[in-house]
Amino acid sequence: MRAVVFSGTTEGRAFSKQLGALGADVLVSVATDLGAEEQGSAPGVTVRAGRLEPEEMTALLQGADLCIDATHPYAVEVTEHIRAAAEAAGLPVLRLVRQSDGGELCRRAKDMAGAADMLEQMPGHVLLTTGSKELHHFARPGLAERCYPRVLPMADSLERCLTLGFPPKNIICMQGPFSRELNVALLRQYHIQTLVTKDTGGYGGFREKAEAAREALRQDRERARLYGLHTGAKWGEVGRYDLTVDSGPLGVSGTVELLSQFIALKTMRRRSKEAAHAGTTD
Repeated sequence: MRAVVFSGTTEGRAFSKQLGALGADVLVSVATDLGAEEQGSAPGVTVRAGRLEPEEMTALLQGADLCIDATHPYAVEVTEHIRAAAEAAGLPVLRLVRQSDGGELCRRAKDMAGAADMLEQMPGHVLLTTGSKELHHFARPGLAERCYPRVLPMADSLERCLTLGFPPKNIICMQGPFSRELNVALLRQYHIQTLVTKDTGGYGGFREKAEAAREALRQDRERARLYGLHTGAKWGEVGRYDLTVDSGPLGVSGTVELLSQFIALKTMRRRSKEAAHAGTTD
């Protein structure tokens, strides 16, 4: 049996290798060289890299016995093209579907634009793990400045982030898979309050992201408990601070400069009060 697998996902890689191990002649088609590298080599499996037009998909399916769509769950247009190509080639097509992981701490949005609307009403830094193709929804003045897009370490992904106006210091170029521990470290490093992701199921890393957010929340609650235990006050009460600063837009140097000015002003006012008090006493 000859099978063509349109892949680029973790489950697609596993499925194609198992199919090859059973004796099938498997051709795996992925969109990028990175996808081909991640696919690797396996007995009975041939890999081709490069994006295909619908008519090219149809040509690729000639002589095959089966077509499998194992592309990303949110690659809706690609799935439509695969289905049309398989129909034109007279082949049955199977769709490899991920099971949703849900998540009790999640706020769900109808689409990316809806998620951006929600974020505009929420404070703090945002980690975007939606992929570079969806970033334009979040490139809004006042929102983009506090978003941290995590994208693949590829030139076109970085260029897209910069073109959309995300601050260079906010752009995280990394290749997964990402463990729960690494996700927690990123949430801490960039002081993230909200993580945005697609519900891609266990294979897509959703579980690790949800567990990381849950762990970060647990740590925050423990810090708040200890703070209250030792001070008798509530963690995060603005009135207990002389100054609160969002260092994200300012950067390190900008934050240091602001703090230096604030300290100088506080010192000047204290000395002025001390001099006035000394004059009154005399």
